[in-house]
Amino acid sequence: MNLIKQVAVIIGCLALGELVVYLTGLKLPSSIIGLIVLWVLLKIRWVKVESIGGISDFLIKNMGIFFVPPCVAMLNYFDILSRSIVPIVVATLASTVIVIFVTGFTHQLLRKKK
Repeated sequence: MNLIKQVAVIIGCLALGELVVYLTGLKLPSSIIGLIVLWVLLKIRWVKVESIGGISDFLIKNMGIFFVPPCVAMLNYFDILSRSIVPIVVATLASTVIVIFVTGFTHQLLRKKK
């Protein structure tokens, strides 16, 4: 499948997510709904993984670029962030430790079941 068709599939799923949010008024990001739509299409094999592999690989390899605008935008709110730095750091560290613990525990649990 050529690159134009691959992009069309990805953007089509995003557009469908936008339409669902517009019609239903769901309080969920349209990109998440589009991701779920793409996942369903992959699961029922209407879209093959190989058919969107090129654009998927490109987007994953360049994912860092997508973090630049939000990080630059955070500089506009530096005064607010600096006042809340301690809670932000504590929440980040605590959530990281919890995620590592839960992931390790789940991995051990699943290995025992095998």
